[in-house]
Amino acid sequence: MKIGLTYDLRSEYLAMGLSELETAEFDRPDTVDAIQGALVELGHETDRIGHARQLVGRLAAGDRWDLVFNICEGLYGPAREAQVPAILDVYGIAYTFSDPLVLAVSLEKAMTKTLLKAAGVPTTAFAVVRDADDIPAIGFGYPVFAKPIAEGTGKGITPASRIHSPGQLAEVCRELLSVHRQPVLIEPYLPGREFTVGVWGTGRDSEVIGTLEIVLRAHAEEGVYSYANKEQCEEYVDYLPVSAERDATVREAETIALDAWKALGGRDAGRIDLRCDSQGRVQVMELNPLAGLHPEHSDLPMICTALGIPYVRLIERIVQSASERIGADRHPAGKPLAATNGQLA
Repeated sequence: MKIGLTYDLRSEYLAMGLSELETAEFDRPDTVDAIQGALVELGHETDRIGHARQLVGRLAAGDRWDLVFNICEGLYGPAREAQVPAILDVYGIAYTFSDPLVLAVSLEKAMTKTLLKAAGVPTTAFAVVRDADDIPAIGFGYPVFAKPIAEGTGKGITPASRIHSPGQLAEVCRELLSVHRQPVLIEPYLPGREFTVGVWGTGRDSEVIGTLEIVLRAHAEEGVYSYANKEQCEEYVDYLPVSAERDATVREAETIALDAWKALGGRDAGRIDLRCDSQGRVQVMELNPLAGLHPEHSDLPMICTALGIPYVRLIERIVQSASERIGADRHPAGKPLAATNGQLA
């Protein structure tokens, strides 16, 4: 197949003047190199496209692909991860990973939790702070945890995110609202074990790959899987392979993770992050349907590596799953739209 690659390179946005924090979710060149290398090894023809605006330019020039391998995070708005898939949907071009609806819902954590609760998947109570002068009464006890409602990579999460009083909550919320310019999600603080579960497949074909337990080292920022801990994970974090066969809590986490993946409609591959409450009950924190794919530093490939699954096999499974949608998403009647002055063909 001819497979295009869409991605956001951190170096490009830094060169445009964006900050380290603003570009934290974007990829390094070696991630794109690794994906492209795996696709070539699998016998595919590849074409580097780039970010959303570069994709628009290529489409306007008439370029097309059998499939697009998309890892674009997007830059603006709570639905930013959905932008490239939505553009590709307009042109009836199949792509890897979830559709715009799932990507938008999954990034906005209050919506994620609302849908999970409706589906009966365990997740904590929550409140949303939209205005620094209107912090609501929290319907659950302290300590609580505060984070931006639509960020990844631990952005906005520091030791101060664990909050013990209303005064501290007001102060942290004002800071997060000012820096990240989006609502703040408030949840009960979960003090127990933390897991990230890898899943691949779509719908009924979805299955758990495996699980890593996230253990902070003694000199890490305490009690939170923070932005600093993630950015320097080699120094601060141990990612421990754990077995559902030998550990009942891991087994529960994997069952809940797969339920969450299916409930929200994840496709091809992704991750679910979970943590235990004070009574050891597993709760879904968030779902990542556009997981990082650096072969050595991203959690999903690390799960595969721990289980002896080569990186190229992960990429192969993703492409195989996405390939089943080629031609299926073009238009409701199953027919491509006719060109009008070359604009839609």
